[in-house]
Amino acid sequence: MSRVKRVIDNGLVSKNSVPKHFPDSIQYETIMGSVAYGVSSDTSDMDIYGFCIPPKHIVFPHLAGHIPGFGQQPEKFEQWSVHHIKDEEKNTEYDFCIYNIVKYFSLVMENNPNMVDSLFTPQNAILHCSPIAQMVRDERHIFLHKGAWHKFKGYAYSQMHKIRSKEAPQGKRKELVEQFGFDVKFAYHVVRLIDEVEQILVEGTLDLQRNREQLKSIRRGEWTLEEIEEYFTRREKELELAYANSKLPHTPDEKRIRQLLMNCLEHHYGNLSDAVVDVDAATRTLQQVAHLIRQGGF
Repeated sequence: MSRVKRVIDNGLVSKNSVPKHFPDSIQYETIMGSVAYGVSSDTSDMDIYGFCIPPKHIVFPHLAGHIPGFGQQPEKFEQWSVHHIKDEEKNTEYDFCIYNIVKYFSLVMENNPNMVDSLFTPQNAILHCSPIAQMVRDERHIFLHKGAWHKFKGYAYSQMHKIRSKEAPQGKRKELVEQFGFDVKFAYHVVRLIDEVEQILVEGTLDLQRNREQLKSIRRGEWTLEEIEEYFTRREKELELAYANSKLPHTPDEKRIRQLLMNCLEHHYGNLSDAVVDVDAATRTLQQVAHLIRQGGF
């Protein structure tokens, strides 16, 4: 069952804070974080990502006669994020991030690590998956490209920076540093990101739980900070070679991804001939007209 629907039906969020088209427009919800990576079975805290298909006039505002930058601007929706929603009955606290399908496709196409992960979560982490969402999951490999290396490496650097930071940690982070001498949660994310992007570059796919035992050992404090540093340095060099040898395209196959997006939207809205111009078809028509004109001697 959709968790967004549950929190709405149970009055756990203010209806004024929820888009009018929720929950009926939601296509996909999946658990992220430690549950998805197989390093924890504790669902007392759930990060839930997903996407929806908002009303047609939001995706195609020109249908309502709107001109970008002129007059009253149309209703917009890119994402809905809400945090710390407590569900006492399930003893769970939710953080939600639900995207407009167009924004979702754009972020996955950029190979944003969190968004890529959300499409490759294991089956037991999926909370809600419509036939449209299943279409996307079935074709999820088309989003992957060599640009993943730069994105994942950048995220890994960010986690290393947080480990090395001299700022005083707070809350649970403080407890981890006091217990292990450094934040093992940041450390396991460094290794996770490196392992994930290797799978993408070498195999063109992603199994989020393949290296879960390795990640568990880091969270238990069985790696030293020096070992994390050495691992990151060594693997970065190795993956530069993997990047060079990868058979993935350098950039996303935007045409194919766009077609998948259009298939999803047509599945939801019906025929989109009133909303989208088929440029290729229009070009062919113009070519045919030009040919007829030439044949007529004009």
